[in-house]
Amino acid sequence: MIVAAFLLDTPENMIKGLKAIVLHSDVLLVDYLAVGGIGATLINSALLTLANVYLLYRLKIEPTGPIIAAVLTIAGFAFMGKNIINVWPIYVGGYLYTRYKGTSFKSVILIMMFATTLAPLVTELLISPSLGKFGFIAGFLGGVIVGFIMPPLSAHMLRVHDGYNLYNIGFTGGLLGGVLMAVKRGLGIEPEKQFILSSEYDLELKILLSAFFLFLLFLGVYLNGRSLRGYRRIMKLNGRIVTDFVQLEGFEVSLINMGIMGLMGLAVVALAKSPVNGPVVAGLLTLVGFSAFGKHPLNSLPVILGIFLGEILIFKNIHPTVLAITALFGTTLAPIAGSFGALAGIAAGMLHMFVVLNVGYLHGGINLYNNGFSGGIVATILVPILRAFGKEA
Repeated sequence: MIVAAFLLDTPENMIKGLKAIVLHSDVLLVDYLAVGGIGATLINSALLTLANVYLLYRLKIEPTGPIIAAVLTIAGFAFMGKNIINVWPIYVGGYLYTRYKGTSFKSVILIMMFATTLAPLVTELLISPSLGKFGFIAGFLGGVIVGFIMPPLSAHMLRVHDGYNLYNIGFTGGLLGGVLMAVKRGLGIEPEKQFILSSEYDLELKILLSAFFLFLLFLGVYLNGRSLRGYRRIMKLNGRIVTDFVQLEGFEVSLINMGIMGLMGLAVVALAKSPVNGPVVAGLLTLVGFSAFGKHPLNSLPVILGIFLGEILIFKNIHPTVLAITALFGTTLAPIAGSFGALAGIAAGMLHMFVVLNVGYLHGGINLYNNGFSGGIVATILVPILRAFGKEA
């Protein structure tokens, strides 16, 4: 990404773009490509990704499925909402939590990486005109509190949906963000809605992402003895948390699945007629990351089909980018299709379409994983019904 940034933009534009990204509201839906340009956005993503990989290296953590999912989710959301400033107070909060509990930071690093879903809260406090010069302190403290309470909260929320929503921290972040936003609204602070999207770099991003996904696919095939051996076994797994493809079927086969899912994601974006912009990149890289941790074509396609059917039969004329990212992120419910069959997956996708378009108001857009919040609600409601009247694989 660093090489691409310097090929596509100038250093002066990157510096100005990074400043614009850091000081801009991150409330959903803000495309960093439109705010800071492609060079600054690629540098922002590269720096955040490298910093997190370095942390994992220092903590001596192996690249398992959940870790790959977390790293690619960070890289993707560095195109919309997470930047080189607003994520770190959350890590500090996680570190303080481990000091308080007498445990290792290694035990919560994965949760902290996903907990940056609430990074927009830090930015909102940081740039709030009503807080003035105290905004920096308020933003830092807000992030620290999120990081401090996220580990016990996320562990509890996982039991609520029983592992059928892959973006568990998104569910947790949505509920926590809803409470925090209620407090802010009680104090008379209402976040300004955002809907800033770019279509300027569609071709460049399609080329970069296609090359990346093909590289993953061919590398996986090569390392797997130039074959697809073992890939069918992945598609027999239901994907429910915790289904670590890397540990169960190996790194090579996981790479094959990641490459195939990335190319499938690009086809979904084309079907939605959306340009590739910041939110779409976030959706694609998250899809690919979780293809080492729960998602494969057989459990994801029914959910995607349900979302498109919902758009065609009921909603109609949804913005193409909103439809694309709903289809990509909606695969958080893939374990439902993997466990209860394709029809259950289609039903989950359609229900998700109803819910995700209406829950953003609760957290005011400060929870970047809005689809994870919606997915948690859908799974919590749907799974007990499916268990009562259906057959679980």
